[in-house]
Amino acid sequence: MIEWHRKDFNELTIDELYEILRLRSEIFVVEQDCVYQDLDLKDKKSIILFGLEDGEVVATSRVIPAGISYECPSIGRLVVKEKCRHYGYARKMMLEAISIIKNEFGAHKIKISGQAYLKEFYMSLGFKIITDVYLEDGIEHFGFELDLI
Repeated sequence: MIEWHRKDFNELTIDELYEILRLRSEIFVVEQDCVYQDLDLKDKKSIILFGLEDGEVVATSRVIPAGISYECPSIGRLVVKEKCRHYGYARKMMLEAISIIKNEFGAHKIKISGQAYLKEFYMSLGFKIITDVYLEDGIEHFGFELDLI
């Protein structure tokens, strides 16, 4: 059974932060064979969402306030451990992140940069593609936008 958590960066324990970064490295660096700068200082200003199963971080994302990645809030670093990808955890995290942005930030729009192979997933949440495909860290991405009005 997954146990969901939401914390500001400075509320994370050292072990939680380590496990979140370990999972991101496992997926983005090792699984996707992508060398990139994960520690971009945005986490320090973000709300971190994560799910634990038996004490192991198996899913995580971050909700980024306006003015950091874009002029409006954003969602990033969404990952789910491979063994857990059929449980809908990514959708649950995205819906929670959207709710935070709408209800707590009072925002009317969300922008994200999403991997192109997840296009249908993001569109199923209401996001619209707003850019042509582009390379980010050697992986095809689209810019997406979601109107919250």
